Amino acid sequence: MLTRRTVLGTAAMLAAPSIGRAQLVPIRVGEINSYSAIPSFILPYRNGWQLATDEINANGGVLGRKLEVISRDDTGKPQDAVRLAGELLDEQKVDLLAGGYLSNVGLALSDFAQRRKRLYIAGEPLSDALVWQKGNRYCFRLRPSTYMQAAMLVEEAAKLPAKRWASVAPNYEYGLSTTRWFKALLSAKRPDVTFVGEQWPALGKIDAGATAAALAETRPDAILNVTFGPDLTDFVRQGNTRGLFENRSVVSVLTGEPEYLDPLGDETPEGWIVTGYPQAQVATPANTAFVAAYKARFDAVPGMGSVVGYSLVHSIAAGIRRAGALDADKLIDGFSGATFETPFGPASYRALDHQGTLGTFVGKTALRDGKGIMVDWHYASGAAYLPSDQEVQALRPSAG
Repeated sequence: MLTRRTVLGTAAMLAAPSIGRAQLVPIRVGEINSYSAIPSFILPYRNGWQLATDEINANGGVLGRKLEVISRDDTGKPQDAVRLAGELLDEQKVDLLAGGYLSNVGLALSDFAQRRKRLYIAGEPLSDALVWQKGNRYCFRLRPSTYMQAAMLVEEAAKLPAKRWASVAPNYEYGLSTTRWFKALLSAKRPDVTFVGEQWPALGKIDAGATAAALAETRPDAILNVTFGPDLTDFVRQGNTRGLFENRSVVSVLTGEPEYLDPLGDETPEGWIVTGYPQAQVATPANTAFVAAYKARFDAVPGMGSVVGYSLVHSIAAGIRRAGALDADKLIDGFSGATFETPFGPASYRALDHQGTLGTFVGKTALRDGKGIMVDWHYASGAAYLPSDQEVQALRPSAG
């Protein structure tokens, strides 16, 4: 006999599987990065986000759902990154965008996110414009910016007796921004310094011999180096050959990161003041646990890229949990002020400009057993090197 109770019971049974399926739909993160263009950094970065994703899902996921990362390779080109972002949103139906390595790619993705009104969490792009001059409410950035890393290095550079400075940096947003801030911040601390020369090689196309010769002609007391990757390796080799670094101080951004320090091998110049990650030497509980988990999963020692990928995904999970929903406006509120764990300790996204407080290590290069390492290092918390609210409000079109 067909009764109301039977009908309702049958309806509930039919509905139950669909409800279960809806609950199992993962939260999808569309991740875009320069895998083929910068493999030395981005492949460890991928290992990092894979490890974080596995940890999060093993602990129940986010809002009761698994976290899924759908990854694409932008080949280091802004136009490819934007095209892939559209595909991830429209075809893969991702809930938010993440990633980026080069600053120009990050800026393109941020602009795209603003136009589409979808969240973008930048991991590696360091340009200050990402959160200041071209900042928008849909973009957050994890790593310490060019301003922050320049400020960390200037703290040490100002102690040097050097008065005549020269610089070498790749001729695109990251290099331009880092050099501009280093000059401004060092001049403020040391009005007696002058900048007597600068070189702007194209990214990935440095003529290292000519660059080293041109810098030597300016007779600097010290050099700011902003090159990285293969450009750095070529520059160091030519500088060593030509005696460019003899009796000169060098301050170098990122050079202490394993991805860039390891390839230098026995050519590593000693005594450079650098930012980086002395991963095997950092004995904090958070880093020790991270290194052990990374080794167990990948049979390798993590690099800075690994830290960025791992921290990025954990920050995304924290922001979503705090938002409690995937609507863009709620996500923005959730990420603003969200705190998350990293191998370097707790960090957060500042509500005012969406800049992360993750820091980095500052120390000096040294050569041990034919390998470059960092010595005399200390951790520089990103929170200690953020500009004031008033400074940000003057730089950012609409702070917050």
